[in-house]
Amino acid sequence: MAWSIGIDIGGTKIAGGLVDESGRIVQHERVATPATDPHNIVVAVGGLIQRLAEQSPQPLTGAGVASAGYIDKIGSTVLFAPNLAWRDEPLKARLAAYTDLPVLIENDANAAAFGEFRHGAGRDIDDMIMVTVGTGVGGGIVIGGRLLRGAFGLAGEIGHMRVVPGGTRCGCGNRGCLEAYGSGTALVREAREMVISGSAYAARLAELCHDDPSTLIGAQVTQAAQEGDPASQELLSELGRWIGEACASLAALFDPELFVIGGGVADAGDLLLEPIHAGFAAQLTGRGYRPEAKFVKAELGNDAGVIGAAALAAELPAPDGTPEAARG
Repeated sequence: MAWSIGIDIGGTKIAGGLVDESGRIVQHERVATPATDPHNIVVAVGGLIQRLAEQSPQPLTGAGVASAGYIDKIGSTVLFAPNLAWRDEPLKARLAAYTDLPVLIENDANAAAFGEFRHGAGRDIDDMIMVTVGTGVGGGIVIGGRLLRGAFGLAGEIGHMRVVPGGTRCGCGNRGCLEAYGSGTALVREAREMVISGSAYAARLAELCHDDPSTLIGAQVTQAAQEGDPASQELLSELGRWIGEACASLAALFDPELFVIGGGVADAGDLLLEPIHAGFAAQLTGRGYRPEAKFVKAELGNDAGVIGAAALAAELPAPDGTPEAARG
């Protein structure tokens, strides 16, 4: 069977992989992201695709490119990328100068979700939602085996559902988004405030940051929680409740069989998954009288974007025009 190429453009690095039909990355490369130079980003991505294609011992179906931001529905243009210097960037057309392969552009969270669906935690089901809990909150929705993209290609912005009218200002400019309460950024904000309060309850967190709350990071909160620190466990539990309640709203809309929880904060494991499930169960419409979705940790880690982009490229239309199965 043919292989494909997956590219994941991050704010600091661009990861590329040659991916076989089982979702295994057989060749991996990374380069720095020239984030302030749109032309050089294209050059870097095009060069990665060229080098990976040259190393493939198998025919290639195409190249999938995952990027943060808004991607148009046909997978050709980056409408807006918050951390890259792209506005209405015709990325697919520009990459045509570097490869004869079919190219598909996809939102990075959607690509990661499709990777988990095709080759990770959701590979045995047809209906799943992935929620990524990192610096922000992202995600992707797969219903009936198809990636849900919406009328304009912008579906799946889970972190920007409003959960608190008039609430905390989000990085997107609006108030009360889930991301303002259920992200790694929110976790660190609350942890720092706890240390600043001087409460003895935050003694372990203060110790980890050497009494300088400005240096406290999410990994330290997770570390303290895993050690049994009650303050850190409380912070993770509160974050998990927000995510779980949001998942209950998503279940009311999409009725998935599975929620896959990814992102750096998911490294906390059951310390996050259990309060997510509790928050979900408490708010689920018709609870006790309906089947309930399961919650699992993502399996592909930092490779999800590369694998998912490649999986989408593997399902690009054949030369005879056979429709692609993955795109909604």
